[in-house]
Amino acid sequence: MALILEAQNERNVAAPFTGVKTVTVLGSTGSIGCSTLDLISRHREHFELVALTAHRNVEGLIEQARELNPRLAVIADESRYERLKSALAGSGIEVAAGARAVVDAAQRPSDWVMAGIVGAAGLAPTLAAVERGACVALANKECLVSAGPLFLAEVERAGATLLPVDSEHNAIFQVLEHDRLDTVDKIVLTASGGPFRTWTTEEMARATPAQAVAHPRWEMGAKISVDSATLMNKGLELIEAHYLFPVGDERLDVIIHPESIVHSMVAYVDGSVLAQLGSPDMRTPISYALAWPQRMTTPAARLDLAQIAQLTFQAPDFNRFPALNLAREALRAGCGAPTVLNAANEVAVAAFLAGKIGFMDIVAASQSALDTGEGIATEPADLESVYEIDRIARIRAEEWVQNRAR
Repeated sequence: MALILEAQNERNVAAPFTGVKTVTVLGSTGSIGCSTLDLISRHREHFELVALTAHRNVEGLIEQARELNPRLAVIADESRYERLKSALAGSGIEVAAGARAVVDAAQRPSDWVMAGIVGAAGLAPTLAAVERGACVALANKECLVSAGPLFLAEVERAGATLLPVDSEHNAIFQVLEHDRLDTVDKIVLTASGGPFRTWTTEEMARATPAQAVAHPRWEMGAKISVDSATLMNKGLELIEAHYLFPVGDERLDVIIHPESIVHSMVAYVDGSVLAQLGSPDMRTPISYALAWPQRMTTPAARLDLAQIAQLTFQAPDFNRFPALNLAREALRAGCGAPTVLNAANEVAVAAFLAGKIGFMDIVAASQSALDTGEGIATEPADLESVYEIDRIARIRAEEWVQNRAR
């Protein structure tokens, strides 16, 4: 983690944002990508777009490309290539399609890369950006969950800079004394509790996808919204924090904070607790990474604590939300266990959104994949090994879903 530590030590966050950065946005039509481009559009004089990539949302990509004029626009779904090509004909914007083209886009020279592709699909392009030594804003937690040791070894080897974008990890990054981790008593990740924070287990068993994606505080994509509802998102963030901030899993904790104002906290051995506060708007942590090592203005609502009046905290209920314990068990098991957990969870969430299984089945499917033991005791030696563990875990989760749906 030397490069994160060096990044923190060299920062000068008091200075206003100046200069020009070349930027690549991986996953530009997702919620993180759109928020990133919103900030860039407000500070056009400071940014030059090298590449934008999207998965299937070709119309969204076309609109972004026409407005912001990147050098390259890539759609991962090859069936949408002709639409992209015809829509941008004559614009001077290069177009490409396919998974390989997304990786190629990440490899193109640019100062700063937003890694905003959701899920394990974001691993290869994000790693490609790391390999060329880029400054990578990491919004894809699966890179560290599925391939933490490999990913961080490549960051170190390539001399890349890794800046966390998740609001919780970004908050920790801002208040943690990276060069004095021995003074840390505990790192505390906050969680809103999601839409089912006060629901009984019986009520959650009847929850619909529409209810699960209706997050009370944040505007996010469907997958991450469901993860927030199960608290699996917080479990995955716990694993991510383990790799970003190496204090040991015994010094990592989670607390429920429904207002989503305190984004995370670091407690020190002298009794001090430092926290980063702000309105629940992803443009704040994104801007911190985008302007780093400086700061830039954002349209995020300014925090009015007098109006909010009260901030509440409570311990998580592990009986109603077993995903937290499951994630910690996977973290402690190490080797391929986090990879298995992440893959199985992706399959289970997709099945729930498709109406194949119930809400409470999501964590059960992930537990089942871990219980098979396949891939868990194997330390991935390379990216191909990660993908193989991921593949097997998805097969087992799919089998569980099929059996459950009968």
